[in-house]
Amino acid sequence: MEIKTKLIYMLIDLVLPLAIGYFCRSKSWGSDSFFRRLIDVSILVIYPVLSVLTFWVLSLNYELIWLPIFGMLLSVIPGIAAYLRVRNKYPNELDKGSYIICAMLSNIGTLGGLCAFIVYGEVGFAYTQLVLVLQNVVVFMFCFPLAQYFYQKSLHQDIKKQSLSAMFFNRNQLPVIGMAIGILLKLMGVPRPGIAGVMVDPLVHIAAWTALLPVGHSIDFTEMRKYYTGIIDLIPIKFIVTPALAYLLARMVISDHTALNTILILASMPTAINAVVAVKIYNLNLNIAMAAFVLTTAVFLVAGFPILFFWLNMR
Repeated sequence: MEIKTKLIYMLIDLVLPLAIGYFCRSKSWGSDSFFRRLIDVSILVIYPVLSVLTFWVLSLNYELIWLPIFGMLLSVIPGIAAYLRVRNKYPNELDKGSYIICAMLSNIGTLGGLCAFIVYGEVGFAYTQLVLVLQNVVVFMFCFPLAQYFYQKSLHQDIKKQSLSAMFFNRNQLPVIGMAIGILLKLMGVPRPGIAGVMVDPLVHIAAWTALLPVGHSIDFTEMRKYYTGIIDLIPIKFIVTPALAYLLARMVISDHTALNTILILASMPTAINAVVAVKIYNLNLNIAMAAFVLTTAVFLVAGFPILFFWLNMR
């Protein structure tokens, strides 16, 4: 993929759907349920199909077992940094919980997969899916219970445990099933039809739009403005500390150039919309989460990814 084409992808698939989603919100076009259904289409249909198609032709080697482990580290590293920062930052438990959750959850699945695809094509997208394998463990075993912990701590209540069945058996696991099908077809030596390869590129575009349009539609600048200065220190955590540590650790165990740089890309992702969802579910400070999502996404689109893009393409 030529650099000009990659730059066009950045505009069409990253910036445009966010802008149009926000414009629809400002004009009251489309209901919340409609945009929620777009996310469902992305999770339940498009990403499972893409997982099958990309893993069907992925070259397998033993180093790939490290990718899911680094998927967990990409939440643990910023989570620890945020915990150390937040102890003396917020007196309110709801604020503390929101800040830590926003640091831990990054937009790896949607934005990360698209950026890896822009830079490295199908292989980058497939590596992203491997990194995501244990992300549900992080979300359901750590982040959701952590959000619940801070909420109940604010009320001085006992902590409830997260159900293991809810953690591992839910619809968000469908892309993992797609990965398993793709790997099985690869191991069985079944050749991927030519039409399947042609489908990957348009499906990545559709996946980006169905995921990012709802994100743009959820942005509300009015209430979050006063929180920007309080969460600005998430920027070095997200874009300096996490990618630097993750890249240094990855170099110790991974020699594949593309896999290594894919980890660097994914380690540089902004706060995920899942952080907003978790904060909303457990009644933490929603404005902190929205401010973190908007600020870090803006920094990533304006500076983070362009720097990564040109650095990786000039090497």
